[in-house]
Amino acid sequence: MQKLSSDFVRGIIPPIITPIDSQERIDEKKLRKQVDFVIEGGVHGILAYGSNGEFYMIDEEFERGLSIMIDQVKGRVPVYCGIGSIRTGKCIELAKKGVELGADAVSVLQPMFLKPFDEELYGHFAAIAEAIPETPMLLYNNPGRTAYTMSGDLVEKLAHTYPNIVGMKDSSGDMTQTEEFIRRNSDVGFKVLGGKDTLIFGAMCHGGAGAVATTANFIPELVVSIYEKYVAGDFEGSREAQYALNPIRLVMDKASFPVGTKDYCNLLDMDVGVPFKPNLPSEGIVLEKMRDQLKDGGFLK
Repeated sequence: MQKLSSDFVRGIIPPIITPIDSQERIDEKKLRKQVDFVIEGGVHGILAYGSNGEFYMIDEEFERGLSIMIDQVKGRVPVYCGIGSIRTGKCIELAKKGVELGADAVSVLQPMFLKPFDEELYGHFAAIAEAIPETPMLLYNNPGRTAYTMSGDLVEKLAHTYPNIVGMKDSSGDMTQTEEFIRRNSDVGFKVLGGKDTLIFGAMCHGGAGAVATTANFIPELVVSIYEKYVAGDFEGSREAQYALNPIRLVMDKASFPVGTKDYCNLLDMDVGVPFKPNLPSEGIVLEKMRDQLKDGGFLK
């Protein structure tokens, strides 16, 4: 089997936030500004409509938002189109539209709410891959949000069967599982990106290609330095950068998901607006703890 190239699957890729206006429409000016901010911060790609991009809130504006991002990126870094629909047919529709609009790859989350058997999941991902055979596709394993994990057997079968399934994001936080995804599929050039900002260094130590990291939305230079120092052979520097990031990331867990990323952006005067309702911006002690961590990290005075 001749795989599509996975060379571009590497580095730090933020699941870019989706700024919205008072009518909960995508704010084009702020979105374009956010794209430039993270690219200027050194990121290696952009994931449109990731979990922290509030993909589950976006329906009729899917095409508009993706078109804005692709236009603003202007080929500077790869754009991954995130897909998280439950229904296979809808995922195929979104994948085809993403390719049509110019996405470099698609990233597909396992269906939420359901708890499918491996054979059902295999059929789901296989159908999407077959619908876009010339486009690289990543699997997205997020058991914390879907309540089940992709099995090693499933990922191995998909990686070894479909030339365009070239990698995955693993947000399990289980380093053994991440390592097994890497070990069992490295023979076909399958790339694994970490999905936990606190484990970027750890994922790379086990052979990971980088990470999808939401903190790169607001402190991209620090997050990118974990990757860049590691590939340069400065393992101690990479680990120290990871240690500097962790307290900032861990405080986000005190906010309601996925509010923390926009909270941090706004604390840094990035003016990205509010989350989609029913979520609300953090306030009180939670916001104060976030502010304190930014101060401790040297990002706020």
